[in-house]
Amino acid sequence: MSNVVNGPEIDCLPVPGDPDRVQILTSRDVPLGGPRAMVVHRTLPQRARSLIGAWCFADHYGPADVSETGGMDVPPHPHTGLQTVSWLFEGEIEHRDSLGEHAMVRPGEVNLMTAGHGICHSEVSTPDTSILHGVQLWVAMPDDARDSERRFEHFVPEPFWVEGGRVSVFIGELLGRTSPVSTFTPLVGAQIDLDVGSSLTIPAQTDFEYGILVDQGTVSVEGSEVARTEMGYVGVGHSQITVQSSDDSPARLILLGGKPFEEELVMWWNFVGRSHEEIVAYRQQWQAHSERFGEVAGYTGHVDRLPAPTLPNTRIKPRSGPGA
Repeated sequence: MSNVVNGPEIDCLPVPGDPDRVQILTSRDVPLGGPRAMVVHRTLPQRARSLIGAWCFADHYGPADVSETGGMDVPPHPHTGLQTVSWLFEGEIEHRDSLGEHAMVRPGEVNLMTAGHGICHSEVSTPDTSILHGVQLWVAMPDDARDSERRFEHFVPEPFWVEGGRVSVFIGELLGRTSPVSTFTPLVGAQIDLDVGSSLTIPAQTDFEYGILVDQGTVSVEGSEVARTEMGYVGVGHSQITVQSSDDSPARLILLGGKPFEEELVMWWNFVGRSHEEIVAYRQQWQAHSERFGEVAGYTGHVDRLPAPTLPNTRIKPRSGPGA
């Protein structure tokens, strides 16, 4: 999914966490598309926290009735230095990219696209989709991997039952289940469905930080209430995290985690880079139809590709991460 907002750049910087406190990250509503835009709830990045591990972008959308609005139609747009992770609860999205991949995003199936040096892709909800509901996530790639080749991976995790709920692991490892899709830093991503009034104690890696994004219901995270569209942040130092649904409704949440990302980043529009000069070059190359990004075949939308927004008038400066 493209970050279609022409707003200020985001300097992505991990913020050291207090292991004894849950930080509540509220979302902001962002219109995705044109006059009949679908609204998405964005929890990352924000001023309170830019990253959780290498997770640098989290959009949560739906359930949205798109039968009359035309649904999602994001023309070809570029990416560098990141991986996109698409995960649906309901609906279907058609993916096309400059690697030549043509795939469907379906509920319970993860599509991971590695941009590396550069890629472009389109995302369009299918004609039969009336309700669209899911999350779109980005992962920042470390410096030693961010110029790697384009890649596309698809995986269907098998949901498994735990006491009080069900879990699907789509990235990394959790509760003895492992996803085979490629990541370049230690990460975990999973959907957790909790029965009414049930609790689950999740084993945590003490060198990981975690975000619990609530899609349905109200969830208590380590005793702190996290409402729908909010994310509860838990810093490094925990060996377990307890989540509990309310007594009147089931809950669904997305667990994201990883080792704190210590490299400095600049994130602007759909690019993740390391300096102002890189971002300027990426934009120029996209506007010039550079081979860096390639071309998407088969997209038949209202425009051939998304033009890059205007750069800010000020220099985009990265911030140093911990230990830099």
